[in-house]
Amino acid sequence: MNALKLHKKLEENNALLIFGILLVSSLGGLVQVLPSVYQESLRTPEANTRPYSALELAGRDIYISEGCSTCHSQQIRSLVAEVERYGPYSRAGEFVYDRPFLWGSKRTGPDLHRVGGKYSDDWHRIHLVDPRSVVPTSIMPGYPWLAEKDLRSDDIQAKLRGLRSLGHPYSDEEIENAPAQLEGRKQIDALIAYLQMLGTGFVEPESGAGDSSE
Repeated sequence: MNALKLHKKLEENNALLIFGILLVSSLGGLVQVLPSVYQESLRTPEANTRPYSALELAGRDIYISEGCSTCHSQQIRSLVAEVERYGPYSRAGEFVYDRPFLWGSKRTGPDLHRVGGKYSDDWHRIHLVDPRSVVPTSIMPGYPWLAEKDLRSDDIQAKLRGLRSLGHPYSDEEIENAPAQLEGRKQIDALIAYLQMLGTGFVEPESGAGDSSE
């Protein structure tokens, strides 16, 4: 009976009801978030995972600005069908230098997490300008302006310094030489460099080397 009376009071008192909702939501959020804060694998890079170069970082910014993550995920789940189609499933340590994460939640196009090295630079260049010239059934729009627009280099050093303040191990020399990597390049060059790096931060151990998770 006491529980029923308390429940009735909550329903009749807006302030108490709002407080109760916030309390329960806060507790649920803490239960979900706190374990990830102390999960070491989220902060420890895979053996072959490295920070993005200046050119790759510029390409990642273009990937974001053009909305590529709206149609392409970068998260291969540990399901047989996904592994067979896209490659080794994604590990947490591969994303330690991703700010923000670009996992995505929709696949109008294929997952791109293991696309690095799968196609040549020339293939990517043609595909980005005119997708149907290499994939006739593609519904992806073309991005011909990326081959015409020059790549900005005036803000790249500030971006690298900002990321270094967050723990990315960029050296003074890398920051100093960053504008030279972008000089004379088009936006499409940077985007291709970013795509060619995706998924290369993980090298699958040889059979019998101790990884039996698949």
